[in-house]
Amino acid sequence: MAPFLTLDRLAPKGRRVLVRVDFNVPMQDGEITDATRIERAAATLLELCRGGARVVVLSHFGRPKGRRQPAMSLRPVAPVLEAVLARPVAFGEDCVGPAARTVVEGLGDGEVALLENLRFHPGEERNDPDFAAALAELGEVYVNDAFSCSHRAHASITGLADRLPAYAGRLLEAEVRALERVLGGARRPTAALVGGAKVSTKLAVLDHLTARVDVLVLGGGMANTFLAAQGLNLGRSLVEREMVATAREILAGAAERGCQLMLPVDAVVAEELRPHAPTRTVAVAEVGEREMVLDLGPESVRRIQSRLGEVRTLLWNGPLGAFEVPPFERATVEVARTVAELTRKGRLESVAGGGDTVAALAKAAVLDQFGYVSTAGGAFLEFIEGKTLPGLAALARAAERGPRDSR
Repeated sequence: MAPFLTLDRLAPKGRRVLVRVDFNVPMQDGEITDATRIERAAATLLELCRGGARVVVLSHFGRPKGRRQPAMSLRPVAPVLEAVLARPVAFGEDCVGPAARTVVEGLGDGEVALLENLRFHPGEERNDPDFAAALAELGEVYVNDAFSCSHRAHASITGLADRLPAYAGRLLEAEVRALERVLGGARRPTAALVGGAKVSTKLAVLDHLTARVDVLVLGGGMANTFLAAQGLNLGRSLVEREMVATAREILAGAAERGCQLMLPVDAVVAEELRPHAPTRTVAVAEVGEREMVLDLGPESVRRIQSRLGEVRTLLWNGPLGAFEVPPFERATVEVARTVAELTRKGRLESVAGGGDTVAALAKAAVLDQFGYVSTAGGAFLEFIEGKTLPGLAALARAAERGPRDSR
């Protein structure tokens, strides 16, 4: 694993510990509709509480653009966090200044406070030194448990890590371990399944993966661009014409590196994308002029399932079709259930991530049956591109300084 200090090196008793989490949860009419991110943060928060820390939870919510907006307050999160932790959670009306200090100074050992939305202050996203210093004054130790935000050089991500003894939380530690394992130390053969709408948003990911996996499976709208690069006419399907030449380069690069690149051989097509639209299944060379490719066909699914039965490690990012609209979820669901079964049997180590991916696996009812599922989006993609995430770099710098608050 990257050289971070973990909670194993921290003696938290009696210390004010600032914990950066990602509580940017879905909310409707002031009610949280999915508490997964809160539940995942519980391991770190409870470990610190049981160790006697005075835990101060920091998060952003939405994009208030540096202004206080009541609809983006973290206050509705506090009672949900209380329920998850099974202990009281004090709420601070601000994340810096007198309101924050009053709440933090009132904490006893093992107690928890949640402070207001970091992004109510423009200094958060600007990584303003004065704002970072104001946050740092509230604590003695910093813990980053927000891998999903660690691709941002924000005050609460890099500024705090550069000012306080800094540690990786359990969730961040687990995410990095899972991704490092699948990209570097995985059991071979290895495969990556990449879907989604556009090649342009995942160009660096695809290039990086062809050098690191044995099999690259492409689905979703991006596969159309690769099929077009092979000279196929796909009717009214989504095709990034400006990316066709790049797709040819990726195909050639994969061949040179010995990476098998699997594309669809058949597809489910329709003349419009709407629920239960009339469909037909055709070979990819037989798409009609008025038709759109909206899902993989059964032969493509069978080939993917067969190949996955031969590999030992899988990284999955992106759906295989327009899974939000029935019946175009079938390929994604069928392949997801195959991966889940192989994982349960110990034949496959599976790691998945990205917002659409999580939603698709939830639709297939296999979210808890993969080896590891990351809720991170941009950070997940940048990590598998091979980029250095600012938040992780800041933790590495802190490790070089040494564990000033070690056990």
